[in-house]
Amino acid sequence: MENQALLRLDNIHKSFGQTEVLKGISLDVQAGEFVTLLGPSGCGKTTTLRIIAGLETATSGRVLVEGKDVSALPPEKRPVNTVFQNYALFPHMNVFKNVAYALTIRRVKKDEIRQRVQRMLELVQLSGFDRRMPSQLSGGQRQRVAIARALVLEPKILLLDEPLGALDLQLRRQMQVELKNLQERLGITFIYITHDQEEALNMSTRIAVMNEGHFEQVGTPEDIYERPVTRFAASFIGQANILQGVVEEKAEGRSRVQLEQGGTIFVNEALEPGTKIAVSVRAERIDYAKEAGYGFQVPGVIERHSYIGGVLRTTIKLSGGQELLITGANPSSHYPDGCAIQVFWDPDTAAVVERS
Repeated sequence: MENQALLRLDNIHKSFGQTEVLKGISLDVQAGEFVTLLGPSGCGKTTTLRIIAGLETATSGRVLVEGKDVSALPPEKRPVNTVFQNYALFPHMNVFKNVAYALTIRRVKKDEIRQRVQRMLELVQLSGFDRRMPSQLSGGQRQRVAIARALVLEPKILLLDEPLGALDLQLRRQMQVELKNLQERLGITFIYITHDQEEALNMSTRIAVMNEGHFEQVGTPEDIYERPVTRFAASFIGQANILQGVVEEKAEGRSRVQLEQGGTIFVNEALEPGTKIAVSVRAERIDYAKEAGYGFQVPGVIERHSYIGGVLRTTIKLSGGQELLITGANPSSHYPDGCAIQVFWDPDTAAVVERS
């Protein structure tokens, strides 16, 4: 069937006792995608992955692979494999035997095992490491072995549960690049779990932002970052400033909004007067000067400038008391602390994340 999703989660609910962990999530994943489930601890990411893998059973709903309902199949009967954060390597087996283990118990011929294991080790850049024990490997090398072991069975879907979480920052970033390159070379569908927003933005075809057992937003990294649709999605990724106000007037596809904290802005959306809204604007999109731009009138006072890790951070207090964070090499940074200014941004760079 053309355009049939490789993986479909169909209205998945999961409860542990009286606690509902997943609240009717649905998601279609196409072949070759790198889809990341992103959210805070306890939001339901790992439970979702375990249900796809067959390690947990959904309370209701279905898991379909290539249109076939696999909800009742045990893990070994599903065309998926999982890489865990703790690697789960057998400490008494060398690299070759770890990677070959699943093929061995399936009674694959020795020559074929040798060929497939060597091919996997080449893919993860571990040729020549066959006889090393896990204790003789670095964290990044152990992670590569775990990935090779999962891929040797040629699954249609690879599930990765925070696989880089135990690595230091520099190695983690290196492994992000390696994993993404590997996924693109193999064309295997990856379902990836992380709470690290940078990791999700760097690696994913699409991101599913999870919160309290449901998907807040599913979209490309650009969609999630530039066009969040909920307050949570806006706040969880990047530095977002949230301002609340009431629509005063709409005209020609945009609306004038009176902010609760003082001032007037425009949003590029035609909303009915009286509508209460919340607007998200990224810290790096905001500018300030003596005179406002875009028709805005948002007075504020510069509280402080700070220079952290190569990024200038400016905090501005609005007339109503709310603080805004601005980041980037702002050309207006010569204004001193305590200076009265006007805040503004291009309305195209802001998103309405609540309406009532």
